Amino acid sequence: MKDTWVYRRPSSVARMRLFCLPHAGGTAAAYGSWHGEFPEEIEVCAVELPGRRARLREPLIRRVKPLVAAIASGLKPHLDLPYAFFGHSYGALLAFELHHHLLGEGHGSGPRALFLSGASAPHMPRANPPLSHLDDEAFVQELLGYGGIPDTLVGESAVMQMFVPVLRADIEAFEHYVPSPRDLIDCPVYLYGGDRDHLAAPAQVAAWRELVAGPAPLELFPGGHFYLQEHRALLTASIARRLGRCLHPRPMVATG
Repeated sequence: MKDTWVYRRPSSVARMRLFCLPHAGGTAAAYGSWHGEFPEEIEVCAVELPGRRARLREPLIRRVKPLVAAIASGLKPHLDLPYAFFGHSYGALLAFELHHHLLGEGHGSGPRALFLSGASAPHMPRANPPLSHLDDEAFVQELLGYGGIPDTLVGESAVMQMFVPVLRADIEAFEHYVPSPRDLIDCPVYLYGGDRDHLAAPAQVAAWRELVAGPAPLELFPGGHFYLQEHRALLTASIARRLGRCLHPRPMVATG
């Protein structure tokens, strides 16, 4: 049976998998160019959510927790290697919930690292009013102001008819999400953002540190919410370097 959850280029020398989760309305195609930017020992796995591209006929999932349970089930065949999660915006929230879901199921020690990008910590107050209830025209206009819809799509009515319901479902899931009390995250966490992001300001991204047992360094790039489109190479180099440390930890040096 064809795997509909993960797009990857299998590597016979892979020692770790990096599962990449898309922003609201996004698809696995957002990470299509990432495969060539990591060493072969790190296998990039772009996650495709239901209701988009090849999964267009599948129903959209409009709440975070059932979506996370479905993702976890879909990823299980690929968890035979150490793994990490990268998520941008809505994808960062999914990565956070996946971490706790998999630990709650007793699936080993969970991910080796979390890379959370362009997302306010879930316990922070919402800065923007709800959008998912708006009619299509108002919904699109609001999101154009946020940079949430590529300009190239706006004039393509047939594409927009497919894109808007997906984006609305993801935003509805985000707006109805209520964080549950959690243990502190005890794996390495790395935070990323744009220094001019009005949806997830640097201080809101840094607030993830309150949910992490250890340090959670924040790396900022020039730009707004979709800074990673312009600075993809710098971002992937940072992630690859940090995953390399997971694979090749420095030996302890005896002292005294």
